[in-house]
Amino acid sequence: MNIQIFGLNKCFDTKKAQRYFKERNIKFQFIDLAQKCMSRGELNSVLANCGSLDELINVKSKHYESSFINYVPYDAKIEKLLEDGELMKTPIVRNGRQSTVGYCPDIWKTWE
Repeated sequence: MNIQIFGLNKCFDTKKAQRYFKERNIKFQFIDLAQKCMSRGELNSVLANCGSLDELINVKSKHYESSFINYVPYDAKIEKLLEDGELMKTPIVRNGRQSTVGYCPDIWKTWE
């Protein structure tokens, strides 16, 4: 398994995801979206699995209101997510081409 966890250090669900993999002795790479955003390829891979761009947008984020992300076309939403990782719901967990958005231990169990 090649697990990547994209999240925020202050996010409770991100911490729970990290704990989930630590408890099972599964190595993972943590990427803090406040420090480093996803690449376009990573974002496209996640979008292929989650289905909708709107599922990735965190409407509870402090950055949500000031970003006006709801009022821009699809391509501009992609660019905003690539520029500001704090607009994304977290955690985003990737295992190769598979990915989940949010805390999804039932799906992660199938990866083991």
